[in-house]
Amino acid sequence: MSLNVIRKEIYFRPDSRRVLARYFNISVARSIKIVRRVLQMSKQQKTDTLNQVLRNFSKRHRSVVSILEKNYKRTESILKEMDVKAEDVSYKDKLLIGAYFTMEYSIEAAAFFNPSVVIAPDQTQLREGEKRIILSFRATGEGHVSSIVFRSAIIDQDLNIHLDEVGKLLERPKLFKSHRYQKSEFIEKLLQMHDPEEKVLDIIEAKLADSFTYEELRRYVVEMQQENELSLDSKTLMSQIMWLASSHYEMTYSLDTSISERVIFPITDTEKNGIEDARFVCFEGERGRVTYYATYTAYDGFTILPKLMSTRDFIHFKVQPINGKIANKGAALFPRKINGKYAMLCRVDGENNYIAFSEDIINWQQDITLLKEPEYPWEYVQLGNCGSPIETPEGWLVLTHGVGPMREYTLGAILLDLEDPTKVIGRLKEPLLHPNAEEREGYVPNVVYSCGQIIHNDYLIIPYAMSDYASTYAVIKLKDLLSALT
Repeated sequence: MSLNVIRKEIYFRPDSRRVLARYFNISVARSIKIVRRVLQMSKQQKTDTLNQVLRNFSKRHRSVVSILEKNYKRTESILKEMDVKAEDVSYKDKLLIGAYFTMEYSIEAAAFFNPSVVIAPDQTQLREGEKRIILSFRATGEGHVSSIVFRSAIIDQDLNIHLDEVGKLLERPKLFKSHRYQKSEFIEKLLQMHDPEEKVLDIIEAKLADSFTYEELRRYVVEMQQENELSLDSKTLMSQIMWLASSHYEMTYSLDTSISERVIFPITDTEKNGIEDARFVCFEGERGRVTYYATYTAYDGFTILPKLMSTRDFIHFKVQPINGKIANKGAALFPRKINGKYAMLCRVDGENNYIAFSEDIINWQQDITLLKEPEYPWEYVQLGNCGSPIETPEGWLVLTHGVGPMREYTLGAILLDLEDPTKVIGRLKEPLLHPNAEEREGYVPNVVYSCGQIIHNDYLIIPYAMSDYASTYAVIKLKDLLSALT
């Protein structure tokens, strides 16, 4: 049976004009030279240079002066190295120093891909047959550093997506707050990453309080390093402790930003090389309370760390690492509990699709169950999921991706039993979607990939990336797809 998948000719492409102001980080030696040069400028040079900065950049950023002030603050340690007191530096000098340690970063200049979609919290002021939706994308810029960005839109009764006006002034979080850690959970996660010497583990357990903040942990680590003769392996462990601790945080955006202006840019050391492939899902709790969760992968250049993001309003976000056996790329949360437990699709070996259950949304220590191994030629290399399962009367609908010859990615589908989703009750024998002539060219050729879908007006709406460069979407009648699966 040939399924009628309709590609919609609406595209989401990278826009190099969307820039974020970030800290320009260089060596201490070079920083000292730059600060010294700024302080030695003539009064007229300072005035002219600052005026030029404000004239050229004030319309490109919301409150560019606040950005310069913040980045100056990060250089105050340089002033101490130079024996210069902060109170002796004029306000104009502070802004100028901040300008020299600020750079623009085009967050989506290289790619705009791997989308997911959820129904928005606000469903007011809509016509019949419409829904307000939120699309998330992986945006990639210079150095292949990835961030999460959003677009708000309305999908009409004819399945056409109408994007809201995209904001021009990108915004990082207004407030940032570190997490309070529980000793037992923290050590458990640390042991998954490192096998420490028994003597050093005893020192750590004795030093840590039952609960602690990031700053308290930093003090503990300094004390352990000063009080003990540590081997090279244990010194590495101390670095890993701080790396792990930086992965918990909360962030809040200003209410006067549009959702398209809120950028979730790598903040901590665990994320410094990118935030990848967020799979957003609207999760309904036992009392009907809705929380939007997203599983994603943080990458620091060497190690990946799976994380869980949560929000109720897309203004305040909480981020925490996922612990346990599912800790790998491509986890996708079910939209509700099943038999009293959270359920998660995962791919722990990089090749097959699995499912896991847990009573704790963060800790996944129970056994995992193999769902499906590569079966057809178009998935012989590996399988994965394309986002959270969608509940239908016939079963849990899961879009999958398969990798076949020439490393071509295609989309498939399976159906899981509603009461026992460890059982696969239906599968497509042919790809649902494969890259066509226009979609196969891009940063990574021959790839179609999705991170989440929704049902609208009895159609499955499938946003997907085209060869890791840009994105579009397709639709298919839900009844036809389920018929093919059952």
